[in-house]
Amino acid sequence: MSLQSVEYLVPVIQTAIGPVILISGLGLLLLTMTNRLGRIIDRSRSLSCDLDAPEAALRQRASMEIDILWARARLIRLAIMLASFSCLFASLLVIVLFLSPLVALDLPLLLSFLFISSMVCLICSLLFFLLDVNRTLAALKIELDSHKARHCSDSSVLP
Repeated sequence: MSLQSVEYLVPVIQTAIGPVILISGLGLLLLTMTNRLGRIIDRSRSLSCDLDAPEAALRQRASMEIDILWARARLIRLAIMLASFSCLFASLLVIVLFLSPLVALDLPLLLSFLFISSMVCLICSLLFFLLDVNRTLAALKIELDSHKARHCSDSSVLP
């Protein structure tokens, strides 16, 4: 490889650094989301045992929480899917950035489409992630209300 061709590739590599950093950040975001999905699944499994409880109040609380966890799991699934698509578009952007000068193609529309698609998917993924966080607070409220109800009924029995 001649010195001239190496000098020709340096700007291409510099241009491709941005999407590569995006891919790295998306990997961390996906790790966070998949951990969150795992916690949702674990919590659902532990609550499913309460569905067989003899107390109606415990069964009802568990059922309400499981319904919220199911909705959260669907939101996180969408967030993971969109973050994955964002990563896919960013990866395709890196490939096209490298291929464009090598095969002498000028593809500004394709490059723009890939970048914009990656950003739109990332934005939508983050919105679904925020919706999941909001649902988490709804489940926490149910659990806290249940604890308050038990403690209030326990203290009324005491002299």
